[in-house]
Amino acid sequence: MLLDLRNVSSYYGETRILRNVSLGVAKGSCLCVLGRNGVGKTTLVRTIMGLTDKTEGAIGLSGTDIAQQRTDERAKCGIGYIPQGRQILGKFTVRENILLGTFARRETTEKIPDICLDLFPYLRENLGRRAGLLSGGQQQQLAIARALAVDPQILLLDEPTEGIQPNIVAEIGETLQMLNKELGISLILTEQHIKVARNLGDAFVMIDNGRVVESGGISELTDDVVERHMTV
Repeated sequence: MLLDLRNVSSYYGETRILRNVSLGVAKGSCLCVLGRNGVGKTTLVRTIMGLTDKTEGAIGLSGTDIAQQRTDERAKCGIGYIPQGRQILGKFTVRENILLGTFARRETTEKIPDICLDLFPYLRENLGRRAGLLSGGQQQQLAIARALAVDPQILLLDEPTEGIQPNIVAEIGETLQMLNKELGISLILTEQHIKVARNLGDAFVMIDNGRVVESGGISELTDDVVERHMTV
């Protein structure tokens, strides 16, 4: 198992958000994390990245417990993170945003890795453009490119299709599928779009009130499971 969480609880201040979460991600697979808004999906990926105030339990990456490591140390172990809302730096250029990702590589470089621009020709053609002038879909491409600059073995993507027009959602889905199935980069994907989850995922976990309440292969993500846990 590439990534293995065992009885993980996570806190903001004294408030516990995740409650004894256990899950695993096999190398080269895609795990979709589903659930209503506010149930702990974002906290899960932030916990893996080391961005919450306190964590209990074990987080194993390739057999090494990283639960007490700093965020930058986890990145150097090969975890890339695309946060909800993308969080690109609007006053920085496309080039500068991507190069920020290289600082978290095991070996830093002043050169943008080829994969970042091969995947997204628009970014190659607009390296000097301020990132704040890009569309939502272009900013998401930039956020993915910045995460790929880390040279990750696993990518954490928090709501990557949120607020993006449908044709760009399809393009991003194809890109993620290629990264996963052709390049072997494992994915953890929090998602509200069930169609996207079914197209990309190998397995799923359903979160409710900070706990895993359903899990299984993606074929087990039935309409009944969706209605039971995601219908408002």
